[in-house]
Amino acid sequence: MSPARGGAAVRLRGMVRKESLQILRDPSSIAIAFVMPVVLLLLFGYGVSLDAKHVPLAFVIEQPDAASASFAAAFHQSEYFSPRRFGSIQEAEQALAEHMVDGIVWLRSDFGRRLFTSGGAPVGVILNGVDANQARITAGYVQGAWQSWLQSYAAAQGQELRLPVSAEQRVWFNPALRSRNFLVPGLVAVIMTLIGALLTALVVAREWERGTMEALMVTPIRIREILLGKLLPYFVLGMGGMLLSVAMAIWQFEVPLRGSFWLLLASSAIFMLVALAMGLLISTVARNQFVAGQIAILITFLPAFILSGFIFDIGSMPGPIQVITHVVPARYFVAILQTLFLAGDVWPVVLANAAALLLMMLIFFMILRRKARKDLEP
Repeated sequence: MSPARGGAAVRLRGMVRKESLQILRDPSSIAIAFVMPVVLLLLFGYGVSLDAKHVPLAFVIEQPDAASASFAAAFHQSEYFSPRRFGSIQEAEQALAEHMVDGIVWLRSDFGRRLFTSGGAPVGVILNGVDANQARITAGYVQGAWQSWLQSYAAAQGQELRLPVSAEQRVWFNPALRSRNFLVPGLVAVIMTLIGALLTALVVAREWERGTMEALMVTPIRIREILLGKLLPYFVLGMGGMLLSVAMAIWQFEVPLRGSFWLLLASSAIFMLVALAMGLLISTVARNQFVAGQIAILITFLPAFILSGFIFDIGSMPGPIQVITHVVPARYFVAILQTLFLAGDVWPVVLANAAALLLMMLIFFMILRRKARKDLEP
């Protein structure tokens, strides 16, 4: 090894050791990397659900008979509904207005008589549309419960149920329709964004505030060695947070990992480098911890949370917003995570999104190298 290379290795090793000791002496860095993922996963895994279960539903039966009783019993036995009986539609509407129930199922007086006629039995469904997503889910559940009960009741009565189309539904990748299986993998991308971008931006900005960065600038260490020395410890810290999040997803929340763990690890490493580069870029622009934190939240965390497909479907967004999502790195990583966890090693999806992350990583590091040389070197 040449003296120049040997000196570079010694300087880099010293820089990595310095950053590692700084991480160990800073409880906030450990908390962001390991405590925050646990808190976020517990909050989203247990506290946030897009499923509609035990929906309070008002039942109004104008003329009770065997058919209406059987139909009401199907709702009582379902985990998706918590039906309550009301004597009149006026009482049920009052309960809906007072938010005591989220919907009304209204069986008219001739429900049983017209059950198998061509006109169909008169069933009214009224839903609270304040939460449009909840209303759509509840309407689908009511429709499904009606079709399922109608077929079973017709078979029990020896009647032939003639439907113009008989639909047989199959749900792939998430047969139980658990929103947790969808949310938890996407949350890993948000967590890694916070660890990589926010933590790095704050720590480097702190060095500018304390004056230690200026002390580094007067040493023989080169700018690329400073950047690499800061990247390596936080890369290890971020990957540790990722492994903790994946372990909790699999064993705590029972989210299946159908794809390759090593492919997940490689994709996570690429995304972590992207997040670290973003954090370092922010720190070179904003040399104040408060400003760096605000910028990191604004341009990394919020886009990862809102525009990545983590919760909100990108295809349902307006066209201009969909275009903006293409510059959000978390969008590509969320697609990889959800594919590997729920579908498996779907190579066209994984490779296309990994290539986009690689391109972003190269662009960010090129900008970082140019910006750092301009700002740090005399």
